Amino acid sequence: MSLLVTTSPKDCSKKGFHLNKPNKKILYSLFSLLVSILSVVFLSWLVLHPTKPEFYLRDTAVYELSLASPRLLNSTIQATVVSKNPNSHVGIYYDRLRAYAAYKGQQITGDSELPPFYQGHQDINILSSSLYGIAMPVAPSFGYHVSRDQTAGRLYLELKLDGKLRWKVGSWVSGSYRIDVDCVAVIVPRPGADPGPMSLVQGTHCSTTV
Repeated sequence: MSLLVTTSPKDCSKKGFHLNKPNKKILYSLFSLLVSILSVVFLSWLVLHPTKPEFYLRDTAVYELSLASPRLLNSTIQATVVSKNPNSHVGIYYDRLRAYAAYKGQQITGDSELPPFYQGHQDINILSSSLYGIAMPVAPSFGYHVSRDQTAGRLYLELKLDGKLRWKVGSWVSGSYRIDVDCVAVIVPRPGADPGPMSLVQGTHCSTTV
């Protein structure tokens, strides 16, 4: 006759379920991995969905806009642009930024390179540039269009900026992104023999593409 041994409920309760050290280490590692993944996802969301910078054309003065010949233009333009980073957690590195002026799709000044700079969270920067054009090639109809707009009392110039920027979140910095900014300047021609520059009517918001 064999002896049957059973374990009472009391004996089972004594054993219970306890995490041993290896199990604790595994759970801690899984939790740390989950936190790391969520952090990377959140960081990626911040980097991939930042609000693009804002630009505002504050002032433009045209000191010269004269034809040396029907196809060659000399120009001198001074422009001031206000740049704002609207992000509260994302900084912006402007690695390269150039400015130039255009009229009816034709570039009328040479390129002006602005110095690289960093724009912190919600910072505002004032960007000023002197633009010059010497014997810039233009279409034969350029003089006609300028005269017509001056007679109408409004001259519509475009101030354009383009370049490369990088986003900064904490200590992490993204790769380069292209930026294009287009500002429209409504210029009032100076009357008669007034030697002063032609100036901007009022400040205008610029369109920005990143």
